[in-house]
Amino acid sequence: MSKRRVVVTGLGAVTPVGNNVQAFWESVKTGKIGIGEITRFDTADFKVKLAAEVKNFNAKDYMDFKAAKRMELFSQYAVAASKEAMADAGIEMEKEDPFRVGVSVGSGIGSMEAADQRLIQRGPSKVDPLLVPKMISNMAAGNVSIALGARGKCTNVVTACASGTHCIGDAFRAIQYGDAEVMIAGGTEGAISPVGVAGFTNLTALSTSQDPYRASIPFDKERGGFVIGEGAGVVVLEELEHAKARGAKIYAEVVGYGATADAYHITSPIEDGSGAARAMMDAMKEAGIQPEEIDYINAHGTGTHHNDLFETRAIKAALGDAAKKVKINSTKSMIGHLLGAAGGVEAVVCVKSIEEGFIHQTVGTKETEEELNLDYCIGGPTRQEVNYAMSNSLGFGGHNAVLLMKKYR
Repeated sequence: MSKRRVVVTGLGAVTPVGNNVQAFWESVKTGKIGIGEITRFDTADFKVKLAAEVKNFNAKDYMDFKAAKRMELFSQYAVAASKEAMADAGIEMEKEDPFRVGVSVGSGIGSMEAADQRLIQRGPSKVDPLLVPKMISNMAAGNVSIALGARGKCTNVVTACASGTHCIGDAFRAIQYGDAEVMIAGGTEGAISPVGVAGFTNLTALSTSQDPYRASIPFDKERGGFVIGEGAGVVVLEELEHAKARGAKIYAEVVGYGATADAYHITSPIEDGSGAARAMMDAMKEAGIQPEEIDYINAHGTGTHHNDLFETRAIKAALGDAAKKVKINSTKSMIGHLLGAAGGVEAVVCVKSIEEGFIHQTVGTKETEEELNLDYCIGGPTRQEVNYAMSNSLGFGGHNAVLLMKKYR
């Protein structure tokens, strides 16, 4: 069976620097930082004071009040971004077979907020009866399906910080092999909570910097951890002939997907980068291209010591000499690490970079160290044609996911 071609026809985003794609992308182009003091809870007893929170988000702007009350933030963000993406794609569900429109929206964590103190303080009878359907991570996909009337394949992949990218990859496969005509795909997260921040802090994964401009500094020699962020990024994927038949605007084509495991450690990537490198090589092999053809890599680039060093090794292993010429950046330098949503938002960035020929700066990063000797877009953005863009996501547990997109011709 020959694989069908898959294109991107819609984009949606809720981020710390804008609650729709236009606002988000304009912020990215100007290097706006979405990091600031945590406002969700009192951080007096916390070492970590900064996060990248979504601002001025009101769920009632995207759904009715009753529906919003039955969702935790991660589901609300997913519904908002998915509605934007579907409106952008111009898909009218009444004209579609709803069983051929699917959802693949993941969350690395689901809800930590829903597991509240009522059980401890007031006993089991006072626990919210909707606790379980609010907190479980598949509810983002479930709520998107309900909100949009999509009745096809509805799944969520949970691979920590690779969740969003794996979800888009699996949606790509679903269309390639005829399981759907349209897939709403991406990632979402809303984990800026006391237990979430405390857990990552005690793991020594978070930056303890109190300067928003030097907190998330991927590939910098002074990097000290990631900044926790939140939001959602969603793309609408569509089978090419289906998109053409309805006169859709085509942003880009998805041409490769790689997924591997490090089989090494629960939090650290493998030191030689071989797992991520193989995922990148698999994506290029599927696309039928050589490393020299990659114009841009949106790196996982979290700002932790291990990630940035080992991902750099992975890029060198996968691309060889071409690694020295490719443009590499980290969107996390502006919006922090959106965990399960990171890959969804970064896929939106790749599509916009292809569309506009714009590769954003890795903001805040000033000086790298000896082995980090690639072009990380330090000091300013780049304007150039982007024919092929690659997006990397690496998750706790050793999960590697790579998407490859190209300019549609």
